[in-house]
Amino acid sequence: MATQVRGAARRAQLLDELVALLLAEGFAHLTLDEIATRLRCSKSTLYSLAASKEQLVRTATVHFFKAATERVERALDGEAGANDRIRAYLEAVGAQLRPASARFMADLAASEVARAVYERNTAIAARRVQDLITEGVAAGEYRDAHAAFVADVTTATMVRIQRRQVADATGLDDAQAYQELASLVTNGLLR
Repeated sequence: MATQVRGAARRAQLLDELVALLLAEGFAHLTLDEIATRLRCSKSTLYSLAASKEQLVRTATVHFFKAATERVERALDGEAGANDRIRAYLEAVGAQLRPASARFMADLAASEVARAVYERNTAIAARRVQDLITEGVAAGEYRDAHAAFVADVTTATMVRIQRRQVADATGLDDAQAYQELASLVTNGLLR
């Protein structure tokens, strides 16, 4: 039992270190040998996490977004009104993306498996924003906006952020774009 606990702890630590490496430097240019060297582990240890580099990147991306989602949801704790909750949520999404280097984001956009993870998480976040908007309209905090429409526009922007289109068009990184989106959505919904 103690061996299993240590193994799980080592796996979690290794995944955290892998995520930090990939966020800082990207991944397309790294080989499994380079990753193993940088993480001070063997390739067989990496293979215990995933069967290939592509799957290792996917595993790391899932790990990153799972932890980020948990932190984003915690950012809502203590936020009372819909406006504060939406702002906190979108700004927290941006904050979670802040450690991601431009190289990581470019590699993410170019990788089918990693991009799919990002797209899935963007869709989940968009649904969460729609729920927060709906709650705000129902509570009377927001004008009688069509929550599905506002959420759809927000989703379209989130997808454009994810696809690097906002960065290309405006020069904003993902974190900055989410901060601007939070301001736009919350100010646009107020009575």
